[in-house]
Amino acid sequence: MTNTARIPSAEITGVYGALVKTFSRRMFGRVPDSMGYMWHNTRVLKDSMAFGQKVHKWNRLDPDLASYATIATAAFVGCSFCVDLNYFLAHNEGLDTAKAREVPRWRESDVFTPLERRVMEYAEAMSQTPSAVTDELVEALLQDLDPASLLELTSRVGFMNATARSNVALGIRSEEFADSCGLAPIAAPGPVTA
Repeated sequence: MTNTARIPSAEITGVYGALVKTFSRRMFGRVPDSMGYMWHNTRVLKDSMAFGQKVHKWNRLDPDLASYATIATAAFVGCSFCVDLNYFLAHNEGLDTAKAREVPRWRESDVFTPLERRVMEYAEAMSQTPSAVTDELVEALLQDLDPASLLELTSRVGFMNATARSNVALGIRSEEFADSCGLAPIAAPGPVTA
């Protein structure tokens, strides 16, 4: 893997570093390059990972919907690292990877239900600046989701925006996690029309 980041990689050291390496190897089979970039500020790394783990444990929203929303957000923002990582996680969690791989081109794909499409539309609308979420879209989502699930969806999209935008700004790109487990390549995004 070549260093594409805008900051140099730091050596991962110490007791916490050994834990990070062990956890990374269990989860990914190796220590991702991104850990070295983030190691410059271990407080930011620790807090980001801790919050990410908490987000991952939320369970009011259907796991497939959560996965599609996260990947749609990452694809919209342009974070190849986040798209790849979340596709890999969908596989590891036994989610529908045939659909997950289609998320970047969800508008053209015929595999998604109307609810799944609304969830991805919401993720993209929320990711725009300014937000393009409409009352009509929220009302349509509330026909299928309860308020707690909608709140979780909103918070997941917000967290992914923060993560994805940070990675893009730092030049952190895909580390090909999905390739390592033999997943079909993620679909290329289609044209975005307003």
